[in-house]
Amino acid sequence: MKQYLKRYAQNFDYPLFFTVLLLSLFGLVMIYSSSMMVAIAIKGQSPDYFYHKQIINLTVAFLGFLVAAFFPYKHYANKKVMLLLTAVLVVLFTWVKVAGNDEIGVGSKSWIQVPGLGNFQPSEYAKLFIILYFAAAFYRKGQKYTFEKLQPTEIFYPIFLWILVVAGVAFETDLGASIILCGIAVCVVAASGIPFKTFWKFFGVLGAFGGAIFGILLLFKGSMLTDNRLGRIKSYINPFNYEDGSGHQVVNSYYAIGGGGLGGRGLGQSIQKLGYLPEPQTDFIMAIIMEELGIKGVLIVLCGLGFIVYKGFSIALRTKDPLARMITAGIASWIGWQTFINLGGVTGLIPLTGVTLPFISYGGTSIIILSLAMGILINVSMFEKVERKKTQS
Repeated sequence: MKQYLKRYAQNFDYPLFFTVLLLSLFGLVMIYSSSMMVAIAIKGQSPDYFYHKQIINLTVAFLGFLVAAFFPYKHYANKKVMLLLTAVLVVLFTWVKVAGNDEIGVGSKSWIQVPGLGNFQPSEYAKLFIILYFAAAFYRKGQKYTFEKLQPTEIFYPIFLWILVVAGVAFETDLGASIILCGIAVCVVAASGIPFKTFWKFFGVLGAFGGAIFGILLLFKGSMLTDNRLGRIKSYINPFNYEDGSGHQVVNSYYAIGGGGLGGRGLGQSIQKLGYLPEPQTDFIMAIIMEELGIKGVLIVLCGLGFIVYKGFSIALRTKDPLARMITAGIASWIGWQTFINLGGVTGLIPLTGVTLPFISYGGTSIIILSLAMGILINVSMFEKVERKKTQS
């Protein structure tokens, strides 16, 4: 154990760790700044209500990070470990179906009340689960077969489980998470090492099932296309036509971004957070950052998140271990997809889907699961460095 800790300290990915730490602390400051009015006027609490809750979230997240960082990533290919992770997923999804609640009042019953942790969102766990499950499944298939001979029918169970997870998340009207789950699956499969032709066969199967799921969901208009979701689609092209309704968030996001200009109004000086922009500490926190800190605030976030994505893909490209390659590519694509979808919604580039900004937005489930993912990424980075040194010596 002592030898393991010594080797770990020598090969620890400090740049990645400090990037995540700085982003989380920057997010903590912006959560305090953006949530004061919401805490007082809506929650009836002190101005630092969300700030203190996020400190607790970060404490739990750090403990989770340490566990994931010291747990050797190769164990995720173990059948018993995957059965345990799958069992947790089944429990969470059953729980949210039976006793889910709508924490933010948008008609999305995606949260469950966990004793000691408060509200927990199973779809966040599903993102990390799909990465680990697909990586383990394709890794084991790669050990048994050559990917040139692998047919989509031979990976029926991963596809079937993926369908169930995406459908379960989509039926709870968490469309943003559903899109991310699809993007993650494609990226993990692409990193598995399968030939281009086989990949497109698999991608075709995923696309066909995804289209079928979407078609089925459209039949259940009350389940998926709630009035809130339909309003977001209608207001996408010109939100100013729906400024008093479904376009309210985007319009006020525009006001925040435009009001900040290049230099920003100054930390704590946002106008839009004073009751104009709903939930500014979550999905629209980047609009508040832009309004208060201007371009420099945006660059801090984009550079930090961009570095994490770069590190994930660079590890995936360097490592010779297919399991490590799939895990790191999956985590990097997750951060990239979620950042794009959040910023796309804030700027009106794409319709709103209710996705938080990684490490910056308020949210216990999000920061805890992301921290677990970063612990896994750092663990893979360490083992990759060790293997690289062995080959060079």
